[in-house]
Amino acid sequence: MRAVTVARNYAETLFELAERTGAAERFGEMIDAVAAAVEATPEVEAMLMSPRVPKREKARLLAAALTEAPRPFVLFLQAVVQRGRAPLLREIANEYTGFVDQKLNRLRAGVTVARRPDEALARAVAEKLSQAFGKQVIPTFHTDPNILGGAIVRVGERVYDGSLRRRMTKLRRQLLAR
Repeated sequence: MRAVTVARNYAETLFELAERTGAAERFGEMIDAVAAAVEATPEVEAMLMSPRVPKREKARLLAAALTEAPRPFVLFLQAVVQRGRAPLLREIANEYTGFVDQKLNRLRAGVTVARRPDEALARAVAEKLSQAFGKQVIPTFHTDPNILGGAIVRVGERVYDGSLRRRMTKLRRQLLAR
C-alpha cells in the first residue's frame, strides 16, 4: 500500500476521533505541531525511527511529552508509533488538514507573486479568491521575481496563470504569428 494511502487512512481515523470530541481543528494543530517537532528535532526523529528503541518505550516517551494533549490524541499517536508508522507523521498531518478543510469548506491555494505582498494585499487576494471559489481560501504566498508581476494561483491540480510574464509571452507569440 502506498504511503499516502496509509497516511490518509490514519488521518481519517484521527479525524473521526476528533469529531467525536468536537476538537477537529485542535487535533489538526496538534498533529501538525507533533510532525513539525519531529522534523525539527533530529534527536526525536532518530528515536522514533530507530529500531533499537522498543516501540513501547517510544509510546511511553510520547505520552510523557504530551501531558497536556487529550487522551484520545495521545493514544492515537501511540498506536501510530507502535505500528511503525512514525515516518508518516507529516503525511498524516497533511491529509488530516485536508479533512478539516473539507469540513469547514476551505481551500488552500499557493499564490506566486513577484514581490512579497503586504498585509493588505494578502487579505485582498484571499478575499478575491474566496469570492471566486465560493469557499474560504487560505493562501500561501511564494515569491518569484521572474514572473514580473501579476500572480500564479495553484489550487489542487489546477493552475491559474495571471502573470505578466505569461501575458508578454502570449503577446509575443501573437505578434510573431502575423
